[in-house]
Amino acid sequence: MILKGNERGNAKELANHLMMGVENEHIELHELRGFISDDLHGAMQESTAIAKGTRCKNHLFSLSLSPPQNEDVPVEVFEAAIGRIEGELGLDGQPRAIVFHEKEGRRHAHAVWSRINSDEMKAVNLSHYKRRLNGIAHDLYLEHGWALPDGFKHGRNRDPLSFTREEWQQAKRTKQDPKAIKQMLQHCWKSSDSRQSFEAALRQQGYFLAKGDRRGFVAVDWRGEVYSLSRATGAKTKALQDRLGDPKELQSTQTAKAHIAERMTPKLKAWAKEEEARARKQNLAAQFQREQMVQRHRKARAQLKAQQETRWLEEERKRAERTPKGIRGLWGWVTGKNRKIRKENEAEIERTRQRDRAEKHVTIQRQLTERRALQRKIVQAREKQQAQIRALNRDVAHFMEMGGQPPQHQRKNAEAPRSRQRDQRGPDFEL
Repeated sequence: MILKGNERGNAKELANHLMMGVENEHIELHELRGFISDDLHGAMQESTAIAKGTRCKNHLFSLSLSPPQNEDVPVEVFEAAIGRIEGELGLDGQPRAIVFHEKEGRRHAHAVWSRINSDEMKAVNLSHYKRRLNGIAHDLYLEHGWALPDGFKHGRNRDPLSFTREEWQQAKRTKQDPKAIKQMLQHCWKSSDSRQSFEAALRQQGYFLAKGDRRGFVAVDWRGEVYSLSRATGAKTKALQDRLGDPKELQSTQTAKAHIAERMTPKLKAWAKEEEARARKQNLAAQFQREQMVQRHRKARAQLKAQQETRWLEEERKRAERTPKGIRGLWGWVTGKNRKIRKENEAEIERTRQRDRAEKHVTIQRQLTERRALQRKIVQAREKQQAQIRALNRDVAHFMEMGGQPPQHQRKNAEAPRSRQRDQRGPDFEL
């Protein structure tokens, strides 16, 4: 499984991210160890309070564990991996929390440790932890027979379409796929051999070449979003300068945005907004099914949890009744009968825990299978939506060059009364 870890502070923000993430369909606090509190926010407050007795700012170590998309991974595999990691990094016995997340039919885990050794009031030194995590991740893929990602097969062969959190947030604002944006910019770069041809390729897609405030070369789309070309294309600064020349010769981002605003006439803006709304409608049916499925799955898990808790209490009562009381209890203690009963009860408790965990695992895996089937439909809807948005980008660029006038039949739709447009569009949902 892919392992990504980092030293960090701001425990409150981390707790909010892990327990209140709107992107996740299911969130489960699986374990708290070494904390007084029984909730993650309280546990993170404890970690912060202890860290104040030291000079350590990044007093937490946060780790995500992501197995392959369609693999059914039991809880025991996650627990074993987490135990192995904390042993390798020297975090044995440190307070920790484990949280499970599910979204889009994929189940992954987060583990958080306090780095502060309360006996010595010093932070555990996590030297070379990234290299160690990569080694453990590689071994986990081999041990479980999972297909190795390209990065593990070929060492430094990273996915050229991978994106940062900032790029993901930017794409989300514009309702686009961050990988599709990168792929398009890389295609423009590879298909050009000069600044003129590169600018022409960008403009056909609705982007404009400009000089960045901090980076040498950027692209600005018709929405005013700025994209770093060195990050998107993967080209080095020297390669960019050899092909595009001195960045000082280019217009600034502010000038590019002003140029775009001048050409984005009110009619063109209204038409573009209408087309974006039309593209969003591709998601409505699948989104509605997803919401219904998530609620149904949550209800089923809550019912299973309640049933198991009720059964556990009844079984606990029966186990308590096996131990004799009064004179018989004293005699049982003398003869060793009580010790035998206690061992039997402990063995039964362990079997009961394994039974309940197995029931929960079966329920989760059945739901994940159902959710993955729906996710395939959602992906198809997204692909159709993204195709429409890419076409919109090209059309907007074309009509900007033509004087900012959308086609006549589309202009009439864009100028329709707002109430009528809302009726035609329906409610807006995000996938």
